[in-house]
Amino acid sequence: MRIAIIGTGNVGGAIARGLAGKGHDLVLGARDPAKVGTLAAETGAQVASSVAAARGADIVILALPWGAAEAAVRDLGDMAGQIVVDCMNPIGRTAAGMGLTVGHTTSGGEIVQGWLPRAQVVKTLNQVGAEIMADTARLAHPPVMFMAGNDTDAKAKVGLMLTDLGFEALDAGDITKARLLEPFGMVWINQALMRGKGRNWAFAAVGVQA
Repeated sequence: MRIAIIGTGNVGGAIARGLAGKGHDLVLGARDPAKVGTLAAETGAQVASSVAAARGADIVILALPWGAAEAAVRDLGDMAGQIVVDCMNPIGRTAAGMGLTVGHTTSGGEIVQGWLPRAQVVKTLNQVGAEIMADTARLAHPPVMFMAGNDTDAKAKVGLMLTDLGFEALDAGDITKARLLEPFGMVWINQALMRGKGRNWAFAAVGVQA
């Protein structure tokens, strides 16, 4: 598949590294192509403007800081019929410190779907740190990665990509279930950054042995 990654920071770079060599045509969308030359060389990806990268891609991954996301997404156009992966958690400053700025009645995933009403938005890749996205091979069990979105076919294609990244892809339901996945992502952040567990772990769906 042709996969465009919009945003080439820690998360976007990790996803590119995780997908490198898996048979996909990777395109990095960047404002300054010169700044992503090392990542492009490492992953075999092409580099283009964000608009050019997204054009014609089978999957477009949004890996942007939440505060910059709306303007960046609107610059991409309406992306009608395209699959858009939202891997962003809507984190900002709240009365209790850094945390989710939306929840209960909406979610970041639903907001992105509202920005792109004619696209097929799938919320996923928000539930673990960048290090795991880049390399799942050292984990004792395949890590689980939930998806939420309204289109079954879109989730099937995203699930194939998640499998290539080494995840067990599980369907959580429609895009409103992003209200579950974003707080779930915060559980990982809390354990990794606030409770001393560190970043080199992930959730797994472990069944009972026969």
